[in-house]
Amino acid sequence: MALSTQSNFANPDAAYRRIVEAHRGLGDEQSATLDAALVLILANHIGDIAVLDDAIALAKRRLPNAARSDVTT
Repeated sequence: MALSTQSNFANPDAAYRRIVEAHRGLGDEQSATLDAALVLILANHIGDIAVLDDAIALAKRRLPNAARSDVTT
């Protein structure tokens, strides 16, 4: 399975709103914990290590330059 970078949602704005709303009222630590849990749950759902590797690489390329000093591509 290849990493899909096109939206698979019928309503991508609704998906984005749900993620934003899930963070409403959370502190920074709770928000980071929610993000980590969500990433692990969805990675498990995908279940393909190659897709996970591709997604990690893509996400790292989107980091600001200052935060990417340890990223190799």
